[in-house]
Formats: sequence, structure tokens, C-alpha cells
Amino acid sequence: MQPDQHLLRIPGPTPIPPSVERAMAQPMIGHRGQEMKELLKIVKEKLKPIFGTKEDVLIYTASGTAALETAVVNTVQPEEEVLVIVTGAFGERFTKICDEYHIETHKYLVPWGEAADPKQLASLLQQHPNIKAVFATFCETSTAVLNPIKQLAEVVHNESEALFIVDGVSCIGGTETKMDEWGLDVVVTGSQKAMMLPAGLAFIAASKRAWDVIEKNPHARFYLDMRRYRLKLQEDSTPFTPAVSLLQGLKQALTLVEEEGLENIFYRHEMMKNMTREAFKALSIPLLTSDKNASPTVTAVKPGDFAPEDLRKIVKSDFGLTLAGGQQHLKGQIFRIGHMGYCSPADVLQVISIIEIGLQHIGKHVELGTGVQAAQATYLKMKG
Repeated sequence: MQPDQHLLRIPGPTPIPPSVERAMAQPMIGHRGQEMKELLKIVKEKLKPIFGTKEDVLIYTASGTAALETAVVNTVQPEEEVLVIVTGAFGERFTKICDEYHIETHKYLVPWGEAADPKQLASLLQQHPNIKAVFATFCETSTAVLNPIKQLAEVVHNESEALFIVDGVSCIGGTETKMDEWGLDVVVTGSQKAMMLPAGLAFIAASKRAWDVIEKNPHARFYLDMRRYRLKLQEDSTPFTPAVSLLQGLKQALTLVEEEGLENIFYRHEMMKNMTREAFKALSIPLLTSDKNASPTVTAVKPGDFAPEDLRKIVKSDFGLTLAGGQQHLKGQIFRIGHMGYCSPADVLQVISIIEIGLQHIGKHVELGTGVQAAQATYLKMKG
């Protein structure tokens, strides 16, 4: 490999389009000047279709975890009851945040690799009638599961008066999201995944019924106060110093989204998911999740006859290909391939080809080209 050639195929951060990099390299502008007002006026409208909402999408200079904490501290008070759907490491993060704020937290624990069951959620809500908010992870990055958010939202609203709050960090922009139509009350995401930017921006949208709760919530908050951000966004401004260069990049990233079209973007991600999954099926290497529950933005592979870490090391050293490992109790048991944002079917074909060579190097015999051929056939079938 060449020293400066890196193939980043993890579920975030993800590669940045060259035009977005150039946009971020523009000369600095004043964050309280007219140029910034014009920039915010443009991006705040372009963000709404990605969330599937007519509501404001707030922009924070912060990480995805700050977005999760923002969702908690603005909607729930200490001692109130919430239910967290835990399908992996990031569902657990929601519980940790709630615990820090002394919120009474009930957990719906789902085996890692499986999706939440709407019927089980309904039963839990019936058992706990005082739930004020239900927290869920749309794409559980640690397991590559896409939870049935639309169906879960229906259950929440049928069985309770609770808000339904969704972590969409690793899939918003890469999978269909209809916040208003599905009844999602708060949706958050970060910039470094399907949004095709470096880390450093968080995006948060809330429904009208969520805003009623947020406005009345006496819980103390300052930097994370959604009310401040909403008020300033209506003035095409920010309450605190924004990440100017990231916002310039955001404008270009959103332009790319418009040019490709959201439906085409969602279909591309579905295609990359299917190409990746069919490749490993052809290689007879098990996947962690079922086809039904698989995310379009990341795939988790759980081999039984070779060490995932050995494969990750060899493809990194020989080809500069970075794959993600497992988290917590899945560490050393799985590897994960990110295929979101600035990623195409051509990238998937390259990754599968490299993995096949890596498998040969670590002593796992595969017929070279088997996975690539399956991915190619999937592409041709879906391309039509």
C-alpha cells in the first residue's frame, strides 16, 4: 500500500467527498456576520427533508453523544420514569445518560444482533403506565441492526402518552426517515456518518408535542438547552460559537444530497447492504443479523472458524483497509463494515475483493472471486 492511501470502511467516521473538503477549506467568515446568516438560512431548510419533518432541525457544535444527552435533559426531569430499548452499546449509552440525571430508567433488553419487538414493547408499556419517554436506537451501530422504528412509534403512541425519542446517529441520511409521518418526537444524529462530514456537528429535531414538554421542563440546562437553539435558529443565528468550516461543508454535503435525490440515496444504501450480505453468504461466513433486521449503513460479520482481529490486521497492513471490530462482549467475535455516506457499490466490490485476499492470508480457504461475484450479481439485479 502507499503510505497515504487509506480505505476507511468503518461505521463512522466515514470518508468525506472532495467537494465537501474543498468547501471546508474556504476562508473563514465571521460567525455573527451576514455570510453566516445566509449560510444558516440555506442549511436549516435543506436539513428538513432528510429528517422527514417540517419542524426546525437544530444544529449543535457537539458530538453525537451530546445530542443524546440533549434529548434526555430537555425532555425528562429527575425521578420521572423512562423506558430505554437496549439493542446494543448505544442503547446502553442512553441508559447511562438517564442514570446520571437521576431518572428512573426501565430497560427493554434485546439480545445483541436482534431487533426490538413491538409486541414486547407494548407489554412493557402496559406494565409501566407512568413512562414519560421511550428511547430507541434506529441503527444500533454495535450490532448492525436496524430497529423497526415506525412500528415501535405506533406502539408507543397507542399504549402511552410518552414521547418517542430516537437516536439516528448512524443511519439518518442513509435510510428513509419520516419523522412527522411516523410520529417520532425527537430525532438526533451526528455529522460523521451518512451526513458525509467530519465529527463535530449534532442535529436535533423535535415534534410539536415534544416542544410542549421541552418548553415546560424546569430541568436546568445551559449549552444543551434546545430552547436557546430554536430561538436563535429562527433568527438565522446560533446561541454559541458555531463550527464555521463544518457548516460550510454541510452546505455542500446537502447540495450533494439534493443532486442525487433522497430516494436514490436510500436505494444505493440498500444496494450496498445487499451486495455485502450476499458476498458473505456466498463465502459461507455467518452474519450477525438477519436479513430482516439488517442495517443499510453497516454490516456485522460473525465468523466461526477464524479470528476477526487477524483479518482486520492483515487487510489494514497490506491494503490500508480499516474495518471495525466488535464492542463489549462482541469484541474479538465480529468485524463490521461501514457502507454509508460517501460510499458506492464500487467501494463495496473493492472491500469484498480485499477481504477475500485477507482471508487467504490468514489461512481461511475461500475461492477467490466468490464473494465479489455474488456482490456483482446483486448489483446487476438491483440495477435492473
